[in-house]
Amino acid sequence: MNGSEELPKPVAPSAASAGPNGAVPAGLRERFVARLEERGSYPTWVLLAALAGMFATTFPITILTLALKPIAGEFGVRETTIAWVITAPMLCSAVTLPLLGKLGDLHGHRRIFLIGFAAATATAVATAFAWSAGSLIGLRTVAAVVGGATGPSSMALIFSVYRREDRIRAMGWWSMTGAAAPALGLVLGGPLVDLLGWRIVFLLQAVLSVVALVLAALVLRETERQRVRFDFAGAFALALGIAGLMFGLARAREVGPLSLEILGAVVFGFAAILWFTRIERRTPEPLLELAFFARRNFSGPMVSNAFQGAAYMGAFVLAPLVLLALFGLTITQASAVMLLRTLTLTFASHFGARLAMAVGERIAATIGAAVLTLSLLVIAWSVGQVEILGFGAGLVLQGLGHGLALPSLSAAVANSVPDRDLGIASAGSRLMGTVGTAFGITALLLVYGGDDSGASFQTAYLAGAGFAFLSLVAAAFMQDEEEVPCPDAIRSV
Repeated sequence: MNGSEELPKPVAPSAASAGPNGAVPAGLRERFVARLEERGSYPTWVLLAALAGMFATTFPITILTLALKPIAGEFGVRETTIAWVITAPMLCSAVTLPLLGKLGDLHGHRRIFLIGFAAATATAVATAFAWSAGSLIGLRTVAAVVGGATGPSSMALIFSVYRREDRIRAMGWWSMTGAAAPALGLVLGGPLVDLLGWRIVFLLQAVLSVVALVLAALVLRETERQRVRFDFAGAFALALGIAGLMFGLARAREVGPLSLEILGAVVFGFAAILWFTRIERRTPEPLLELAFFARRNFSGPMVSNAFQGAAYMGAFVLAPLVLLALFGLTITQASAVMLLRTLTLTFASHFGARLAMAVGERIAATIGAAVLTLSLLVIAWSVGQVEILGFGAGLVLQGLGHGLALPSLSAAVANSVPDRDLGIASAGSRLMGTVGTAFGITALLLVYGGDDSGASFQTAYLAGAGFAFLSLVAAAFMQDEEEVPCPDAIRSV
């Protein structure tokens, strides 16, 4: 992660960047940034600031998952109720991701990043003092929504200071950090909760967030802003569509995928998305250029990312059930085995960036999806044979495949759109991953059906392999970089 004198300098700071959206005085920040630019290391520091923010907001996820049972016991509710502390933030953050990404394009990604990050930090402190199950779920949901601003904006800030051909390297570090943060939570989660209780998790998050926030305020410069109106009608229609689909996915396991409630939510969601496309075709300043989807290096990675999330995270949720029910391991032993996949993903992400720089994003993403497909077939065989060594090998292959593909999928989307649309493009990519994740978890758990036999687990993993294969097909649909048209030529359809 070295700086380079050849990297373009970021846009000059606007007057707004010295205002209330940053706690560090503008003069101090500009002197510090000027020294970094003289050394050629400014892009590296932007990357570090973005990664620090992502780490602070994502590492509590696995710790919180491990703590669901004691939290439910403290508040006197069922575990199915407290599980909404995971589901509700995922649902609501998915709804707001495109809006926050577009707001960054319009008003500056530094501003949106710092405001969202500061609000998430304050909410983390409040969460440590949650007084009921409802307050905990509500505060975690607010934290996910305002913290969601850090995702698309941080990626746009990174892309704004790296050349197109160098963005894949930055995405390697991005994917590596995104995998390492939950891994740390998996390692420290049990002992931390056992010794100090679950509330300490959010106090620790607040401390890390303050450090990351100061670094971001000191380093980041404002991006260029679009001088257009915000597409409120399009944003509203898209939010309704995403909300309908995500609600249906979240409730499917409880009431059944063919219930009237789920079918109604899905029909409502698709109807709202169709309404969104009609709005976007007619407005002169759309939330999202529909012409982007005609670009193979925009639509291909989007679809591949969704099925990657479905295959990887669906299998991720099944893994502890297999290890506990089928192989008879303890929770501590199961956590140690699951680290095989997480640690492999952490290191494979950086290697995936190097692979893409050597053979191209399309080939690297296709190789990664192929390895992911193979991994789930190996795991399916292993659970059918009750073979734990094969299961462990499958976990390693799963982390390897996902890590090889992720940097290429993220960079390809960014490189297929004009720089002015990096925020909404990054948000769209993350949204597809989130929807795919929710779909995969729901689908594989429905296939599993609560039957702890090897045959049920095997069928579920075979379904996951099918999702991974669809990710492979979508990745192969991408174009090689030299064939990709200039993204600035894109116009509305």
